[in-house]
Amino acid sequence: MTDMRCTMCGNPSLEPGFILDAGQGAKGYARWVAGALEKGIFGGAKVMGRPKRRTEARRCTKCGHLELFATDPE
Repeated sequence: MTDMRCTMCGNPSLEPGFILDAGQGAKGYARWVAGALEKGIFGGAKVMGRPKRRTEARRCTKCGHLELFATDPE
């Protein structure tokens, strides 16, 4: 990811970070899952067999807008 700019204000200074997932059994970071959300019989999201990617967050140092990016596959 090079030459990134904030999509709200155009500022080229985006601070790296991540969205913390601290739920039960979580790996500590949020993941993007392909396809629409489908809930299983116990209320959790169905994710088996679906492509997953870690998410990376960037925050604009000028306006605070948050941008999320899906990284390489896990």
